[in-house]
Amino acid sequence: MRSTLLFCAWLAWSRYRVVIPVWDQSLPTLIACLDATVRRFGGVPTYALTDNPRTVSIDHVAGIPVRHPQIVETARHYGMAVHTCVPFDPESKGGSEATVKIAKADLVPTDANLLPDYVSFAELEAACERFCATVNARRHRESARIPDEALAEERARLHTLPSAPHTLALGTTRSVGTDQTIRFGSVRYSTPPGLVGTEVWVRAAGTDLVVVADLDALPQAPDWAENKRGLSEVARHLLSTPGNPRIDPAHYPSHPQDPDGAPKPPVPKARSAAEARFLDLGPGAHTWLIAASAAGTVRIRAKMTAAVELAVFVGAATVDAALAVAAEAGRFSDGDLPAIVAHHTDTAAESGRVVADEAHSVQPGTAAWAGFGAAGTGVGS
Repeated sequence: MRSTLLFCAWLAWSRYRVVIPVWDQSLPTLIACLDATVRRFGGVPTYALTDNPRTVSIDHVAGIPVRHPQIVETARHYGMAVHTCVPFDPESKGGSEATVKIAKADLVPTDANLLPDYVSFAELEAACERFCATVNARRHRESARIPDEALAEERARLHTLPSAPHTLALGTTRSVGTDQTIRFGSVRYSTPPGLVGTEVWVRAAGTDLVVVADLDALPQAPDWAENKRGLSEVARHLLSTPGNPRIDPAHYPSHPQDPDGAPKPPVPKARSAAEARFLDLGPGAHTWLIAASAAGTVRIRAKMTAAVELAVFVGAATVDAALAVAAEAGRFSDGDLPAIVAHHTDTAAESGRVVADEAHSVQPGTAAWAGFGAAGTGVGS
């Protein structure tokens, strides 16, 4: 289990809210969140009002906050000014405080809202996207406007977005290879699908390696990047040493390998009408084909055709069940399948027979012999 944080922002007039989950409060993370936020807005506001974290104000002299030089450069890149609220005076940025309060009440697991812990960071990201979609689509109590609709009007007053994101503090660039990995410190780290051939930024953050990508620069947005914009953290690994690559199996959803290294069974896919007819018999046919192929069975296509022909007479369900039995028993010879079908058919036919036992005898009984040998009884010639 690992703690996470929520980056919350809003536009004061439209009340449009953005909530982004993050792992830390570092300067690169803040810059990436700012970029993603203004791209969701579709423009840049004149100024941004925030509190006084060390990533924004590095000191206070005579009560005047001293800005972090990299934040100043970042703000200049986007064409906005960064202002900080009065310390210990949350009313000076009440809208942001309200956004944080609402987001925490809906998203942070507590005894009050009975939310369970999130299984993965992706699940938390999806929950934040659902939250934003909900609050931005309903009428705001104070403004009496729907934020989604009001944003369209407010966007006309926002500054134009820069074509390229600000990347001063994001780290060093790396190219994603055809195996979906980047190399950092002589160690390979995996990345999600859809980034092959692109440049990403990597940096060490404590014990982690953070990978950030500009999703707007991708020729086609991957499925996992839906609703994400601009600079986004796409992967995070524990730092490793040479000879010990960090590969996340979730980054390879279609790769034929389980996390423990065991190969997954192949999935049959029909490439001809004959193969389709055989596989249509059912899951037993799929299992038989995989097992028969692994066993090096000869004349496998002829046996598949024979199974389809047999199904015409006895039914596809019967043949499919027999194929499953044959696969489990390792019986792939020419006469094995008909024998199994015949055995199952005979067994089913015998299921209605009555078996005689001591409680239900078919003998007529011995009552007729009760007087045999008694006086007055004889046999004449």
